[in-house]
Amino acid sequence: MQTKLTNSARTAARFIKSGDIVAFPTETVYGLGANAYDEKAVRKIFKAKGRPGDNPLIVHVAYKRDISVLAAEITPSAKKIIKKFFPGPATVILKKNEIVPDVVTGGLDTIAIRMPASKIAREFIKACGVPIAAPSANSSGSPSPTSFVHVLKDMKGKIPCILTGPDAKYGLESTVIDCTGKHPVILRPGSITLEQLKKLDSQTKYGRTSRKVKSPGQKYRHYKPKANVRLIADFGARIANSKNKKAFIGLSKKLAKGFELVKISRTPEEYAKNLFSFFHKCDEIGIKTIYCEKISEKGIGAAIMNRLKKAASR
Repeated sequence: MQTKLTNSARTAARFIKSGDIVAFPTETVYGLGANAYDEKAVRKIFKAKGRPGDNPLIVHVAYKRDISVLAAEITPSAKKIIKKFFPGPATVILKKNEIVPDVVTGGLDTIAIRMPASKIAREFIKACGVPIAAPSANSSGSPSPTSFVHVLKDMKGKIPCILTGPDAKYGLESTVIDCTGKHPVILRPGSITLEQLKKLDSQTKYGRTSRKVKSPGQKYRHYKPKANVRLIADFGARIANSKNKKAFIGLSKKLAKGFELVKISRTPEEYAKNLFSFFHKCDEIGIKTIYCEKISEKGIGAAIMNRLKKAASR
């Protein structure tokens, strides 16, 4: 299969209209999309990624009015979040309408919906004329792509089209919020933080891990580069005098000595934006171990540590 690169939303949309899949930019990470109403097309996403079929997808919309078509009910908690954070890096989970195929929701009776802030993403969805079901545009389990170059290296020959655009603004996937109950429950942390959501509803909290997966990123191994990932707050003697290539990413310059590759971020927000891109760079040059600085799990730190813990898991 040849993979076409285009910067035209209309050209990319023609692939969707013909029942195929397209990688496209958003402000969080690049997504791999299909017509959310076309079960056959959606299954191509799972095949291209090697993604388990019970892992639900997020449906991306261009207009807020599309949410009522996809969801059986927009709860009061969801309405507040939609008003405040749509378009943006937030995803709400609601009870789904029957129009949505089960393949999109992993067989659940709920649907995850978001409206990207990215201008080119919304132009693409508008040109498609349908909501777009999309996970991240990478092989399942590996670091998410934050540029079209990452997508091309990973998915070339596996997908027919990549809509090129700017690098992701945030660099981490959207915050996923379960809005099916009285109060919001965060299932996957992201750039929209617990602290921000508590301003809308003081009872907002993080959800507990359960067997019933409502959100991408909850069940399977995710975000893992080829290199081993180690999380460290104080290096000391724990950096082995290994001959293997090693890298460091974090906020502290004083910890970044003796590495083949280093990425220092000035703020947690910059750390989040740089993380997956750094993982991709490490894999590209053959780094064997990536040392990642632990940070406070406040604000966007919760999302960073969520991704790092999953990347470091065995």
